[in-house]
Amino acid sequence: MTALKLVEGYMPVQMLIEMGGLALLFIWSFYLLDKKMGIKVNKLAQATGLFLFSIIYFRFRIYPPIPFSVQAIYATMTLIGIFMWVSSTETSWQDFRQPLIAVVDAKTPTTQIIRAVSVVLLPFLVGFLGWNNMKPSIDEPIELRTVHPAPPASTKVHGKTFVLQTASNPYRVDDDGKYSDMVQKKYIDGNPWDEKAPPYMQYVREGGQIFFQNCHFCHGDNLNGRGMFAFAFNPIPANFTDAGTIAQLQETFVFWRVSKGGIGLPREGFPWASVMPPWEQHLTIDEIWKVILFEYWHTGYYPRTWD
Repeated sequence: MTALKLVEGYMPVQMLIEMGGLALLFIWSFYLLDKKMGIKVNKLAQATGLFLFSIIYFRFRIYPPIPFSVQAIYATMTLIGIFMWVSSTETSWQDFRQPLIAVVDAKTPTTQIIRAVSVVLLPFLVGFLGWNNMKPSIDEPIELRTVHPAPPASTKVHGKTFVLQTASNPYRVDDDGKYSDMVQKKYIDGNPWDEKAPPYMQYVREGGQIFFQNCHFCHGDNLNGRGMFAFAFNPIPANFTDAGTIAQLQETFVFWRVSKGGIGLPREGFPWASVMPPWEQHLTIDEIWKVILFEYWHTGYYPRTWD
């Protein structure tokens, strides 16, 4: 895990406060460069740097990770805010426009080269994108499915009823054997194969053994949905390393999905197009919980909580 991903459970207000503070610091640094060191950075360069910074922030700072579609929405809102900032005064707006106008006028050799390259590349890029979108495709039609169907209030596995909102993984325990939702962070870089490993890491090891005996054929050695049988299915098995799968789910949701498989989804889950078998017919309750424990530990993601 990288240091950037140690912040988890972000709320929207927390994100706005932190990003707003960092953006002000970013802008203030340009002010200091201009006033204290005499280095003036054009508003267009400032705006570009600020936008690139926001992209990096949304991609690497927020945890659990947010899907690309949400990142695109945040980036668009940021772009609108940057545009409002650079156009807030006439002086700022003129400073922002100046490099663009200089390229259009092309009064210097440098701007003439930039304009010539732009005149050639931009039409070519637009034409290529248009051709790429319009060209006939020989691929089979995309089959849509419900990736995360609404879970039931409870599920029954091996005769035992689990209330999904209150149940928890009995093997997510600290060194004293007591439940702890922080233990994964403590041992995220631990060695489950150490004979003297703490209880949590021993359960991770057992879950990994079960995974590689039963699940890796489809979900892959690296849990990325690229197992040896994966491409026999359409769509391919879930990629657990993707931020849109288990990183967005409660652990009990995953327990329900693994236990019931594709055929156990409710009618409102159509179309699910899942060939995953109901693992409750092959594994015990304890084995299912341990596999899930291993999947979260291996990917470095933490399960969502109801609060």
